[in-house]
Amino acid sequence: MRGSLAVVVLSIWSLVPSVSFTQAASPETAGGASAANTAKSAASTTTPQTSAPSAESEISTYETDTALKVRVNLVLVRVVVRNSAGNPIGGLGKEDFKLLDNGRPQNISTFAIETPESPAVIPVTTESANEPATAIPEVANANGSPAKVAAFPQRFVVLVFDDVHLLLQDSLAVRNAATRLSGALSPSDRVAIYATSGQVTQDFTDDRAVVEKTLLGIVPRPGRGEGVHECPDLSYYQADLIENKSDPQALAAAADEAKTNCGLGSADVQVAARRVLSIADADTLDVYRGLGSVVRHLANMPGQRVMVLVSSGFILGQQVQTGIWDVIDRATRSGIVINTIDARGLYTADVLGDIAARPQQPPDKPPMQEPRERTQSDWQGAQATYRVQAQLDQGAVLQGVADSTGGTYFHNRNDLDAGIRQALAAPVVSYLLGFSPQNLKIDGRFHTLTVSIANGQKYRIQARNGYFAPKTIADPKEMAKQEVMEALFSQDEILDLPVELKTQFFKVDAASARLTVFTHLGLKGVHFRKLDGRNNNIITIATAIFNENGQFVTGEMREMALRLKDATFERLNQSGFTIKVGFDVKPGSYIVRTVVRGAEGPQLTARNGTAVVPD
Repeated sequence: MRGSLAVVVLSIWSLVPSVSFTQAASPETAGGASAANTAKSAASTTTPQTSAPSAESEISTYETDTALKVRVNLVLVRVVVRNSAGNPIGGLGKEDFKLLDNGRPQNISTFAIETPESPAVIPVTTESANEPATAIPEVANANGSPAKVAAFPQRFVVLVFDDVHLLLQDSLAVRNAATRLSGALSPSDRVAIYATSGQVTQDFTDDRAVVEKTLLGIVPRPGRGEGVHECPDLSYYQADLIENKSDPQALAAAADEAKTNCGLGSADVQVAARRVLSIADADTLDVYRGLGSVVRHLANMPGQRVMVLVSSGFILGQQVQTGIWDVIDRATRSGIVINTIDARGLYTADVLGDIAARPQQPPDKPPMQEPRERTQSDWQGAQATYRVQAQLDQGAVLQGVADSTGGTYFHNRNDLDAGIRQALAAPVVSYLLGFSPQNLKIDGRFHTLTVSIANGQKYRIQARNGYFAPKTIADPKEMAKQEVMEALFSQDEILDLPVELKTQFFKVDAASARLTVFTHLGLKGVHFRKLDGRNNNIITIATAIFNENGQFVTGEMREMALRLKDATFERLNQSGFTIKVGFDVKPGSYIVRTVVRGAEGPQLTARNGTAVVPD
């Protein structure tokens, strides 16, 4: 059943549209008379250009191979601070936090406070009977009435059921609890449901009947190595101890079982351990790929984003540990909170093993061969210990995922209704800390992170507990483009640069309209590099349109090379200039997202807006 999982996981990712941004021919500037004069004097602003600008041009768009400067190795740490009662603590500033990387204090370079209201969008729609002019419109309709406000979804919630590791009795309980609470979601919520096996994929919807029908499909789908008992009967946990950690006790216990029950030697145990690890690691990696695809899809939603992972827990083998950190890192960078629910509820450790396993010989039975070898150990007792420890570690993985993204971990309780209700709620307030590690070695090693409150208050801190250093140095230009794309598909408003966003539309006919987005960039505070008597910078401007369900509709990305003479720079420093981008859309409600990034500094701004095109 699991053989087709890789294909199904790809189908999850295929739900995210393939975003292709076109290279614009040229910017249209507008910013008062001075900007208009600048446009007339710089022919490249009205003429398509695909090669490097001439020495005379001051503003131009082109495809450049110039390496953009990026925020190198910026590590983001989302933190939720709670008091003894579990309530989030607000009102903290950057100076209240201490951050250690492998025990060394770090300088917190970026800091943000996030609340459920943070990603709110503003009404910026205006209407014109004709093609709008190049000036920035006011926030009002042609008749002077206030602009229309679109009723957009504010939260995107993904329920992910780990059906690969979910037990039958656990799946029934969590499915029923989720069904009962689906009706409690607000009208502004959009819900998606996925299974880590890839067998259940329901994209975001506000139809509660669809949600409840999809939940009926959540059943256990064991992985390739689940429920299979061989001789010796090695668990993933014990096989990892033998093969990756060279644990002599784990090897001795497995060897004694092999000799007692199936007449095999230590060499056969090593082969069995490698086989168990190979199968279980493949299952775990498939789960990671599924989780990663869901995180990427959720990251494309322009609103508050919450992911709920429901699982009976699973083990992290040494060879696949980086996979879960990749998921955590992507979620943290995308502002996604992952809440986890241990579907086992309040459970007692199973020391007797699976009843479906083959009968075991008593530990005091003489060995089947080689009678002169050492005295046989209590291998059944040792394996019971490994089973208990494995069950504890299964929950530790879920706790680590939640704590590392600022989420909550629900466990050791049977009131799953309360657990799911708690998981569906995002933190009232969280803090996003960013730092750039100094002298970071490109060796792929794990770095331990420790976050504390500087004033010594004994609060409970939820934050990621580490990250992996990169193994290779990525191309700076590609990293810069990725930074723009991640900002474009996030919900955060970032204000490094002075940018204003307005929209205007005019109806072409009853079924179509032209939506124009005006991005006004002020130059005050923008970093420039003086070279050959010019003021130089490369400005990347990306604009995306999303529909009322948060799905990507269309977008465009431009790169502008600014080589401004001092006189032009002084004029634009007072007025700034406006980039006008037009899109053909159908009547409906839209979210508009614009990201502007400078190559010098670097500096980045992201703004949200709305547009309502009536029928």
